[in-house]
Amino acid sequence: MPSSTVPPGITRNAIWLPILAGLCASLVSIGLARFAYTPLIPSLIEAHWFSASDVVFLGAANLVGYLIGALIGHPLARRTSNKTVLRLMMLAVTLAFFACAFPLSVSWFFGWRLLSGIAGGAIMVLVAATVLPHVPASRKGLASGAIFLGLGLGIAGSGTIVPPLLSLGLQQTWLGLGLLALVLTAVSWFGWPSSAPPATVSTPVKATSTSMNPSVYLLFGQYALMAAGLVPAMVFLVDYVARGLGAGQHVGALIWIMYGLGAIVGPVSYGFLADQLGAKLGIRLVLVVQAIAIGLLSISSSFAALALLAVIIGSFPPGIVPLALARVHELIPGHHQQQVAWSRATVSFATVQALSGFAYSGLFNASGGQHVLMFEIAAGAIVCALLLELAVRLITPSNVGASLLAKASAR
Repeated sequence: MPSSTVPPGITRNAIWLPILAGLCASLVSIGLARFAYTPLIPSLIEAHWFSASDVVFLGAANLVGYLIGALIGHPLARRTSNKTVLRLMMLAVTLAFFACAFPLSVSWFFGWRLLSGIAGGAIMVLVAATVLPHVPASRKGLASGAIFLGLGLGIAGSGTIVPPLLSLGLQQTWLGLGLLALVLTAVSWFGWPSSAPPATVSTPVKATSTSMNPSVYLLFGQYALMAAGLVPAMVFLVDYVARGLGAGQHVGALIWIMYGLGAIVGPVSYGFLADQLGAKLGIRLVLVVQAIAIGLLSISSSFAALALLAVIIGSFPPGIVPLALARVHELIPGHHQQQVAWSRATVSFATVQALSGFAYSGLFNASGGQHVLMFEIAAGAIVCALLLELAVRLITPSNVGASLLAKASAR
C-alpha cells in the first residue's frame, strides 16, 4: 500500500486500535444492549419479574432510546468531544446492565433500558466519524464492516452467551452481561483516536452542492425502507419456525444460530462489497437478494432451506450499516457534511424501525398470528426500496431536461 494512502497522524500498525475500539462500542451498545434482551424475555416472564405486557413495553424502551441517542449524539460531541461521549456512552450501557439485575420497578427498568438505547444511538452516529478518518480510503468499507461486526457478534452472542448465563440465574445473567460490557469498555478505552479528522489537502466543496442532491434523499428513503424490511425476521423468525411451522423450540434455536452466523458475516462482507463494487451497486444487489430471500422464507419449510435463508437474511441488519455509510461517503465529500448526513440517515432508520416494531406487533396480533403476512410485507418494503431508486431517477430534473432535449432534437 502506498504511504500516501495512509492518513497522517496514525501509523499503519495502529490503524487496528481505533477499529477494535469501534467494534467493542457497537458490540456493547447495540449488539448486547439490544439483542441480548430477546432471549431473556421468557425468563423475565417466568421469574415473575414483570408481566408479559410489561416485558414488551420494556423492550420498546431501547428502540425509543436509540432514536433519542441518534438525535443528541452530535450535539453532545460538540460540547465535549467524540472520544469523551463514546467513552461515557459505553459506561452508561455497562451501568445499565448492572442496574437491570435489580428489578425494583417497571419505571426503574424502563429508565435503564431507555438509557442503554440512548447510548446505542449516540454511538452509532459518532463511532464511524471518529474512526474512519484514520483509515486508508481504499479500506474504509472493510473497516466500517469490522467496526459494525459488533452488531453481528451481539446477535450471535444472544443465542450462545445468554443461555449458559441463565443457568446461573436471571440476576446473575444481567451481572454477567455487565461484567462483559465493562471488560469491552476497558479494552476500547485507550483505542479511540482524536475526534478531529487528520489534516488532508482537499478541494473546497460548496456547502450546497450535496444538500439538494436527490441521491442523498434516496439513500435516506431506502435506508428507512430497509429498517421496515428487516424487523419481521428479526422479531418473528424463531416463533415462525417453532410454532408457525410446528418444528419446536430446538429447531427454532438452531435457525436463530444460523441467523446469528449471517449477522457475523454480514458487516465485513457488505463492507468488502462496497470497496469492490461501489456502494450504489452494492445496495442494489443486496436489496435484490434480500427481497428474494424474504419472499422464499414465507413458502419454505425444510430445515436446509430455512437455515440457508436465515444466514442470508441475518446478514442484512448489521450488514447494511457499513454499506449505507459507504454510500454517504460516495455522495458527500466533506467530513462534516458526511457526519450530518449519516446522523440523518441513522435517525430515519431508527424512526422507521421503532414505528415498524409497534406496527408489526399490532398487525400480528390483529391477524391472529400470521407470520407469513409479516414476511410478505417485509419483502414488499425491500422491493419498494428498489423501486424508489427508479422513481427518483425518473423525476430527477437532469433526466427531465435530457428527455425534453431529446424530444426537441427529434423535431
